[in-house]
Formats: sequence, C-alpha cells, structure tokens
Amino acid sequence: MPQDNVDPRPERSFDTLAVHAGQEPDELTGAVSPPIYQTSTYRQEAVGRPTRGYEYARSQNPTRERLERAVATLEGARHGFAFASGSAATAAIAQLAQPGDNVVVGDDVYGGTFRYLEQVHASSGVQATYVDLASGQDALWEALSERTRLVWFETPTNPRLKIVDIAAVAATVARRAAEGGRRPLIVVDNTFASPAIQRPLALGADIVFHSATKYLAGHSDTVVGVAVTSDEAVAARLRFLQNAMGAVPGPLDCFLVLRGLRTLHLRVERHAANAAAVARFLAGRPDVARVIYPGLADGAHAHPGAAVAARQMASGGGMVSFVLGDGGPLGRPGAERAVAFCEATRVFTLAESLGGVESLVEVPAVMTHASVAESALEVDPALVRLSVGIEGIDDLIADIAQALEQA
Repeated sequence: MPQDNVDPRPERSFDTLAVHAGQEPDELTGAVSPPIYQTSTYRQEAVGRPTRGYEYARSQNPTRERLERAVATLEGARHGFAFASGSAATAAIAQLAQPGDNVVVGDDVYGGTFRYLEQVHASSGVQATYVDLASGQDALWEALSERTRLVWFETPTNPRLKIVDIAAVAATVARRAAEGGRRPLIVVDNTFASPAIQRPLALGADIVFHSATKYLAGHSDTVVGVAVTSDEAVAARLRFLQNAMGAVPGPLDCFLVLRGLRTLHLRVERHAANAAAVARFLAGRPDVARVIYPGLADGAHAHPGAAVAARQMASGGGMVSFVLGDGGPLGRPGAERAVAFCEATRVFTLAESLGGVESLVEVPAVMTHASVAESALEVDPALVRLSVGIEGIDDLIADIAQALEQA
C-alpha cells in the first residue's frame, strides 16, 4: 500500500543511494528496472476496500511513490511530493502562506516564481517582500514580522548565482522565534545545486524543492517538480494540496526522473568540472566584464560568496553566468553582444532550461526572466547564463571562444 517516503538505508553513501533509493527490484517479478504503473485507477476488493490502499492515480501511483521516496532519501527528508512541474511545486508550497501572510523572498529568483507570487498569489492577500539574502542577515532580520510565514530563496540563485548562507538564515529565523516572534518556514529551491552538491535540510531548511526537469532528470526529456520535508505538519498539508490541486506528474515522467537519478552523482561531477574550466577561461578574457561562478575564490572575478559556497556546497556546480562588456570585434553594446554570442554558439544550444547533459545558453533578461522586467529584480540584458553540460571541455571552450569573436 502507499508507504512513508523515508528510505531505511540512510547510512549508505550518496552515490549508492542515487543508484538504489526508490529503485528496489519489483516486488512481484524481481525486475531490476521497476515497472511503470501506467494506470488511472485500481480495482477495489470491495466497496470502500481499495487494493493495498490504491484508489485513483491522482492520489496514489507506485511509480510516483518511488520517485518521491528517492528524492526524499537523497535530500535527507522523511517525505517527498512529486508535482507536474517545478512551477506546480511552487504553487503548492506557496499555499502554505494564507491571506494576510507575508513571504520574504530572495531578490534573485526564477522569473516564474516571481510571476506566480506577484500575479497569482498576491490576489489572495499574500504579500511578497524581496530581500538580498546573500548580503548578510541584517536585511532578513529587518524584513521578518509577525506576518512572515515563509522565507523563500534559491542558492545558487537564478541567474546571478548569488550564494545564500542557509545555516545563517536558519539561525536568524531561530533567533526571531526565541525572542517571541513567529517562526516562518524556510523554503529552499535547490534546483541549481541538486542534493549531489548541497542538502539544505541538514543546514536548517524546512522545505526543499526542485524543478526535477533539470539536474535530477538530467536529459531534457521530461517536466517534473519535487518537494521534500521532514516536518510532519507540513508534509500532511503538502500531501493534501498535491491531491486537491491535482498537478501530479504522469508515471512515465516519474520513471524518467528515476532513471536520471541513477547517474546524478556522476553527471554533476562532470558538470561542475566543466563549469569551473569554462569560468576560468572566461575570467581570462578582457572582453568579459564579469564572470559569476561560486567556485571562483580568487582573482579579479572572485565570487563574493565563495567562502560560503565552499562550506555548504560540494562543488561550484554546473551553472556559469557572465556579463559581456561593451566593444568586441564590432564595437557593440554589451546587450547586443550577449544576443550575438548566444546566436553564434554551435555546441551550446540556445534554449531555456538547464541541467541536462547538453550545454545550453540563454539571455535571461529576454528569456527565462522576462517576467521580472521593469521590476527590482530586473536582469542586466548583457548577462549570459550557461548551463555547462558534460561534453568534452576542449570543445566547449573552443565554442565559447569562436562565439565571443563573433559577438
């Protein structure tokens, strides 16, 4: 019957859990690759007596439960909840804030998150306050109030790759509660890092979620979201919302993420190694005004959050952002150069999304973050975001070099 998400083998290494969590051989046949339960409903043994607790696939599906158990285990959580997309997970988590509540949000988030909070959730009476959580804890302390229900942020952020000190945020929230204030829930979008690099629950977060479309699935062939928590009350509410809102993924999508998880640790290691090499190459280019990579700890482009990143992340990750300066071979403004660069790459594919095995490039200001235009979160139009894939590093650097020459 539907079971608790917790995996009984947390003492095993992450690499082993990535291969085996949620991937146990099929109970009926012993199939090493578990079957996809492609069904909408289940035969009941009698009226009101569902078989092993399964009634309807929106509420329960064995393939989805395997995915939820796997991601919960990798994040060190007791409960996992899969959704039809990362945006669907965002919508469900946002429902934890009720009319009159406030959500303190990091000031650099995915454009879709901003769009949902401002253009959908705000109409229910939930106010979002945007704060630079990477600048220290004073700004967070000042933003907290009795109305604050959630403290919500990404780290690394999208697309500026800011680093937020998760443990420091947890300490600030705990200090607020100790002084008699309301303790908000800490929500961390871990999409850019993945649990292979960072585990926010261990640092004090209450809820962690992913666009599993990205690194967890890893092959740009499915759209899924997953949220995890160890808080029993939060888990009960998310389970209700998952069923009531109905934005659940199909079993084939769950299977594709499960398959991707088995190589997550290997892929992320290569993503990070390639991204670090790309960042170092860009840092040596005089026509690049700024390189943003959490793994750059020294030099002119040293990341201001490198020390925090080194504490809470296993590597700098696979994302690199950079700002093109004015000039280049044709004397263009930086914003024009950003567009020209993205249209000139041949190995990097011009596309939204990230975290797949292939390298992607985009201009966030007019693509993934167009919805934050003319707001306080507006992105520099000269900023380029790279999702560095697992191709040969020499080919990636050669592609970047030739594209820069055409920009």
